[in-house]
Amino acid sequence: MSISDNLSGEPEDPEEPAHDDDWDEDEDTVKVHYDLSTWRLDQRSEATEAFAVAGVPHRWDDDELVVPESSEAAADELFTRLEEDIGPFAVALDDDAESTEYGLDEWPESDRETLRRAVTEATIAHRWEGKTIVVDQDREEEVDRILDAIEAGELGEPSGAGAPDNVLGDLFATADRLAKDPVDIAGQDEVTALADLVDEGEPPYGVKPSTWRQIVTSVDELVALVSDPDPDSSDVIGAAQALRTHVRPFV
Repeated sequence: MSISDNLSGEPEDPEEPAHDDDWDEDEDTVKVHYDLSTWRLDQRSEATEAFAVAGVPHRWDDDELVVPESSEAAADELFTRLEEDIGPFAVALDDDAESTEYGLDEWPESDRETLRRAVTEATIAHRWEGKTIVVDQDREEEVDRILDAIEAGELGEPSGAGAPDNVLGDLFATADRLAKDPVDIAGQDEVTALADLVDEGEPPYGVKPSTWRQIVTSVDELVALVSDPDPDSSDVIGAAQALRTHVRPFV
């Protein structure tokens, strides 16, 4: 993901790193480039904010985010956290890779955005050239299926409505109820009903996607346990406590 370059051609003295405020002007400073050409604008904004908040020196050079080599470890850690919070990120297709092109000039922007998200989630290497998508030739059949699904209306953008109001409070109350009484039938029915209302792709306002995925996974695990005709009470209590812990910061 990163490429180091020493603009002067001279080895850098590790005992005399450039100061954060002048590293970019120092020709002796090795700089690390992160190619973010496949990132969406909102993801780039998140990256900029994360680096600023963490105090990691950086700058943008077209589609690349550049940091001094002394900050590479901190940058890598930030990118790992960003992957968890706002990923997945698109996989860039090499210029010399064998590829297949799809001209989508007549597609509405909403369908192209659906395709953009679908190939990203499927980790299909690709790049966009205007309204044409160029994909890894080895994944052509998979892309064909995605295109067919979009054209058939079987794959579309999330509704954007987010999770229902008060769902976090309801999840907390139900999890707390089952943690105290794992055979509470009403509580079991309630968590099963709530599971139908939550969507991993539509977190409530203010909840990070990665955190919401953990919550939805906890809900699914608890529902699987209470759906068993003869559930193990200790397992139900443990799953309910885990869900309660995930939700507690938001209620």
